[in-house]
Amino acid sequence: MLYYYKVADKDGNIVDGSIDASTMDGAIEALQRRGIIIVSIEPAKKDSFFAKNIEFFNRVKTKDVVLLSRQLSTLVGANVSIVQIFKLLSVQAENSSLQEKLMQIVDDIEGGVALSASLGKHPRVFSSFYVNMIKAAEESGKLPETFNYLADYLERSYTLTQKARNALIYPIFVVIVFIAVMILMLTLVIPQLTTILTESGQEVPLFTKLIIGTSDFFIRYGVLLVILLVALVVVVLRFAKTTKGKMSLERFQMGVPYIGSLYMRLYLARMSDSLNMLLESGIPMLRSIEITSDVVGSEIYKAILGEVAEEIKGGSSVSQALSQYKEIPQMVTQMTRIGEETGKLGNVLETVSRFYTQEVKNAIDVLVGLIEPLLVVFLGLGVAVLLAGILMPIYNLTGAF
Repeated sequence: MLYYYKVADKDGNIVDGSIDASTMDGAIEALQRRGIIIVSIEPAKKDSFFAKNIEFFNRVKTKDVVLLSRQLSTLVGANVSIVQIFKLLSVQAENSSLQEKLMQIVDDIEGGVALSASLGKHPRVFSSFYVNMIKAAEESGKLPETFNYLADYLERSYTLTQKARNALIYPIFVVIVFIAVMILMLTLVIPQLTTILTESGQEVPLFTKLIIGTSDFFIRYGVLLVILLVALVVVVLRFAKTTKGKMSLERFQMGVPYIGSLYMRLYLARMSDSLNMLLESGIPMLRSIEITSDVVGSEIYKAILGEVAEEIKGGSSVSQALSQYKEIPQMVTQMTRIGEETGKLGNVLETVSRFYTQEVKNAIDVLVGLIEPLLVVFLGLGVAVLLAGILMPIYNLTGAF
């Protein structure tokens, strides 16, 4: 929970700030460990619109965690103490939210809390995957290597996700602009041209009548359409926040030709990569699957991995459990079976991850190469049809004179 406080520093200056803690007592204890005097402290209102927006715009991004992990790997490898490392990084952190969390981690470690447990108090920054990897590293004494592995993993995942997202932003933006232009033409341009046609008394073609009718509809009911559209967007966004809604939207997304295949490969690459990292760190298979289900980024694959974990508890092998789902390609189950039989499941999963990562990159490159010419043709045809339906009768009218 977020708490806002006023404290007096060593020079007697009053400083405002915020701190995350499970209880107010925990927040007070964390502030007192910094050697400052608390003037006032109160919980942030949950319904504070301003507080929510500040938290959203100041959230810790994946690239911040990647950089942090790289720095941790270097400093831990240089035998600098964990407390000193986090103090140093908290001072250097540009993101105030990350800076605050790093200071809280310093307070926890100085209070005797294990690093993994302290990181686990900030699930929005450090995922369960991250925390469990650090916990395994604490037991094995391989913290520098693990931080480096985590930075590599997060960078791969972030780059792949951004590549897929950026490939879809451009066409969506162009289509939205096209729709906006068409609406402006139907509501502003077409009515002016329609006046010329109606005053001439000339018989207009059926296609032109359809365009004029569409224009009249937007003029008369445009405001109502906007209200209905906004209401629909609000309903869809609320529905998308529920587990059932996320599942339904993902199934629709997976059903879209080419796009669905692209996302399936993205989730499979992430799933294989996560499992490989966890198994190589010595985390048991069952626990690795449970952790992966939380970080795979898909409600569909999260549900599948949850069911796979239950089947493994019942004595089933991983490959047998995976083979029951159509969302898991046969190649993945066969490779998993080979890994189980040879005792090299981690290496096999790494191969699968590399394969699907490359598949996603290739699919995105093909998609980007096709999108631009297809959009040009689509937009050209749309504008040509709209203008031809109105301008042709006008040309016919001028020719009659």
